[in-house]
Order: sequence, then structure tokens, then C-alpha cells
Amino acid sequence: MYLTFFGLNEKPFAITPDPRYLFLSERHAEALAHLLYGINEAGGFVQLTGEVGTGKTTIVRSLLSQTPKNAEIALILNPKVTAPEFILTICEELGIGVPDASLGSLKELVDILSHHLLRAHAAGRRVVLVVDEAQNLSPTVLEQVRLLTNLETNTQKLLQIILIGQPELRELLARNELRQLAQRITGRYHLNPLSREESTAYVRHRLRVAGATTDIFSPGALQAVFRLSAGVPRVINVICDRALLGAYSLDRHRVTAPLVRSAAAEVFGRRFAPHWLPWAATAAVAVVLAAATFAVWNFQPWSAHAGPRAAAASSPSGAAGAAGAAGVAQPAGANAATAPAINASPPSAVATTAAAPEAQLGQLLSQRAAETDTDSAFGKLFGLWGAKYQANSTDPCTQAAAQGLACVSERGSFGQLRLYNHPAILLLNDSSGASHQVVLTALDDEQARLDLGGAHRVGLGELSHYWLGDFVMLWRPATSPVKPISAGMRGAQVRWLRESLQRLHGGRADDTPVSDIFDAELASEVREFQRQHQLTVDGIAGVETQIALASAVAGPGAPLLSSVDAHHGG
Repeated sequence: MYLTFFGLNEKPFAITPDPRYLFLSERHAEALAHLLYGINEAGGFVQLTGEVGTGKTTIVRSLLSQTPKNAEIALILNPKVTAPEFILTICEELGIGVPDASLGSLKELVDILSHHLLRAHAAGRRVVLVVDEAQNLSPTVLEQVRLLTNLETNTQKLLQIILIGQPELRELLARNELRQLAQRITGRYHLNPLSREESTAYVRHRLRVAGATTDIFSPGALQAVFRLSAGVPRVINVICDRALLGAYSLDRHRVTAPLVRSAAAEVFGRRFAPHWLPWAATAAVAVVLAAATFAVWNFQPWSAHAGPRAAAASSPSGAAGAAGAAGVAQPAGANAATAPAINASPPSAVATTAAAPEAQLGQLLSQRAAETDTDSAFGKLFGLWGAKYQANSTDPCTQAAAQGLACVSERGSFGQLRLYNHPAILLLNDSSGASHQVVLTALDDEQARLDLGGAHRVGLGELSHYWLGDFVMLWRPATSPVKPISAGMRGAQVRWLRESLQRLHGGRADDTPVSDIFDAELASEVREFQRQHQLTVDGIAGVETQIALASAVAGPGAPLLSSVDAHHGG
């Protein structure tokens, strides 16, 4: 329903375990690596546990998609069966024919399975049994599972068993009567919910896999998603899917924290307050108590003698009058030192009072409409880069390319602008529907600075009423044309990538030549940079990664949003 509205190719938060959407946190990656090791190497049991919705089944699906050709996998999804049914299910999963006469005999079923395992071993194939929801196995079936590990040659187990389940599986295997089985477990891995940073990266990862090109969820919305889901991926999926539907129904291209709370209320059947509300309520109570205490103190008899003096001190006009009267009635100099001190105001207060309030953005756009056309905006943007722009000439991006710059024209978010960290032209629409192209020169967490006949500060909340995400930005690429840099490539682009990452980490210790080959080490460094900057972690330096890296190591000639003092001017 909302796919076209958000520019998505498919639903990003479906709860089906699609391996394409697998997000590998550090623990998930470790678990998958050891499961793959369990398939390829001989050994006893491997146990993987995790709370409901933490991604166990998705890891299993990813495991199956990476199965080596010489491996046979028997996957049991419903282990609530008897021992004979369990062995029969294994045979069916492996495609082993079972005569009708053997269906009720556990011994004959085990013999049939054993013969198949011996034939597979002789042919160089490995057989792996994966049991999902293993916490539902009965003690009788678990004992049969243990007995299956006795099927072995002199050097190798014939059957590798992977048990996957909820935390109750650990409690089940800790029973005294199952200690023989527990002793054969060679690897135990537990999946915890995602951290705050991982939760944010998870949401962005799924959106990008689904085709999103912008940050649909605001930073506040991502924080709310983590808080309300406790980092459980399945709950994140349900909340985010409902939040996208809610934003679509309200015709909003940006999901905010209130929309996430509303979505969670629909999912859980109860309302959720903003995370700051309890603190605000506590602060309000503290303020009321303090005010009440102050009032009681001032109305007590012991403070009556200080009333006139306090009243005079609290009223500037009263103080001035008292000082003037004293000057007439008293000898000169009696209180001469007091009067100036009472009348004087702190310099900062004078400055604050005299400062003119910032003009509203709508008013500025109306007043400066003649400066918000395409030529004016690009003239300013080119000037920030020390480049020349010719109005009524070739298109701006062609002019930029001729001067070693590249254009980026996207629909994004404030987060993406911070990531790119270069001045940009924002396409704004006022209340009358007129379009304006305005240069953004600085950006922080609360304010933006726009070049509108001078520098003007605008709150991000106000700016978001006029900006729907369209922007054009210039940056200086290493080579032209810009193309993704990936493993196996070599040349000047790879050398720039390696040198930039080295500069980012403090430079090189010597002057040895820099390799221009994209090897595994460089791919690892790219992934780490992407992880730190919340980009898609794929080890490929695409356009987004190159822009973020270029701004991170930019020299003094490159204009940066974060390097401009956003509190100055206007």
C-alpha cells in the first residue's frame, strides 16, 4: 500500500525470515560463522539460543542458503513428536525411502538412517541435522538425539546436530538426566537483542535492501523504535511496518517519534508516553514544591522585617525611585555608590534586549524571492567551492564536472546532509506553492543556516515545513566518472580510497608506496568506516561511502557544513 509513496520496491519489515534482510550484529555474525563451521567440520552438538524474535530462524535460513554442495541438510521445524516420528522425519528430509513395514519400529528406522549416513560418508558428503524450536523436544526424543551422535566411524561423527531454540532450551539441557547430552555440546551461542546503535542500523539496513534512498525514519523515531521494541528484531519489524502505514495515511514522507508511539500503541494495545514525560513530570513537581517553599518562607513572621528591602531590590523602577529620593533627602555621597549599582544592567542583558528577533522563514522567502532562482543558488554554491558558475550557460552539473566537482541530486534527510557534510541547495516550497532554491551553509542538531541575502538561522522544525528532502550538492571526487570501488579492482580510485582511510586514522608511519589493489584488508577497513557512519555495511565504496569519506578527510579548501559557525551571522 505504501511502497510507491516511500519509493520502496518491497515491504522492508515483513516478519518472514528472508535471508536477504539478514542484519549481522557482531553476535549474529559470530553465531552464523560457527554454524557454518559446524556444517563443514566434524563435531558433536552446536546450540544456538535466543529470545523470541531475535533472529534465530533468519540465521537458519541464511545458513541453508550458504550450505556447501557436499552437505545434506535435514531441517526439523516442529520437534513436538515421538522418537520414531523424529527419526522418520529425518529420513523424509534426507529423501530416504522407508518401507511401510518399518514405520513403527524405532530400531529399523535408526538402522535405515545409519546405512544412509555410512553411504554419504563414503561418498564424501556431510549430513547435518538442524532442529528449530528445540526447546519443545521431549526428554525421550532428546535421548534419542544423543544416541544419534553414536553413529560414527573411527575418526568422524556421521551426523552433525545443530539445536536452535529459546532460552528454555538451556534450562532443559541443564537437567541432571540430560547431562550426557549436554557434555557433547561443543559450541553454545546466545543471541541478545540489538543495542541502540544496532537497532538504528538494522532499520536503515532493511529500508535500503527494500530500495529506500532516503532516511525515512527521523533520529527521534529510531530512538523510539529501540525504546519500545527493546531491540528485538521481530518487534522492530512490526512497529516500523505499522509506523510506515501511519505516515502514509497522514501523507507524511517522514516517520517521527509520535508516529512510532502510535504504531506501538496499535501493536501492544496500550498507549505510550514520550520517554521524557516522566522526567518532565518529576521536574514540574520539584518546581512546584520549590515555589511553595519559597512562598511559605516569605510569608512567615520572621521575614516581615525584610519585606520592604526585598521589594525595593526586586523592582528596578522602585529601586531607582528610592535612590532618587535619597539623593534629595540625604547629603551628597551618602548612598552614591549604591545608586549606580542598582540602575546598571549587565552588558549581556542589554545585548539580549537590543537583539532583533530572527525573521520567520516564510517571510524571508517572500522578501528574498528574487534570490531563490536556480542561477542565484548555483552561483552561491559554486562560489563556496571557489568555482565559477555562468548563468544561462550549460547545465550546472556539466559546469561542475569541468571544474573537478560532481553533482549529487537526491531526496534525503537532515541526517544524510550531516553525513555528506557539504553545503547544498535545498528545494523549498512556501505556503503559496512557489518553489525556492536556497543554499544551506551550516547545520547542527537544532538549527540550519541559510544564505538568503545574508546568513539566517532557521530551526530544523520550521525548515522541515518547507523542505521535503530534495537537495543538490557538490563534492570533489577522486576521479571522474564516479563509480563504486569494490574488491579486486585496482588503480587511482583504489589508491585514493586507501590513502583517505589512512589519513582518517592518523596517516602512515613511513613513505612507502600505497597499494592500488582492493584487497581483503581494504574491504575490512571500508566496512568499519561504513559501520561507524551508519552506511550500508557491504565493503563496497559506493557513491555514498565515497562522499562521506571525502568530507571526513576534506582539506581546508572544501566547504563543510559542520565547519561553519552556525551561531554567527543573521
